[in-house]
Amino acid sequence: MFANNLDTTISLIVFGLIGVGFVLFAYAAVRVLAPRAKNKSKFEPYECGEEVHGKPWVNIHVRYYIFAMMFLIFDVETVFIFPWAYYYNKLGLFGFIEMFVFLAILFFGLVFPWGKGVLEWDYSTKNSSNNQT
Repeated sequence: MFANNLDTTISLIVFGLIGVGFVLFAYAAVRVLAPRAKNKSKFEPYECGEEVHGKPWVNIHVRYYIFAMMFLIFDVETVFIFPWAYYYNKLGLFGFIEMFVFLAILFFGLVFPWGKGVLEWDYSTKNSSNNQT
């Protein structure tokens, strides 16, 4: 029994060393083979080959991040729904109730920002109507 564990341990160590070796080899190959042309254009921010107009660091409105977070939430939802749909017949009523609770939480997670007006893309119309009254 101890010999079997020792073989497994040695195999894992060898496998780990081979993995580390591949990573080190890749870094060394990049260091040796990569071109090193240093000029002014290498230090400019990348904008699809176009010259930069204005400052490259601009503030991005928070609504983009909110939309991205909402997308991720509902994108990750599919990761849980597909396996559930595959095993739906085996899960029975318990699986149905569990998915109903999951979808209800997600639904309220969508209704809350929607009610707050976060999902409105043009804030100017909503904010200007509130300021005029």
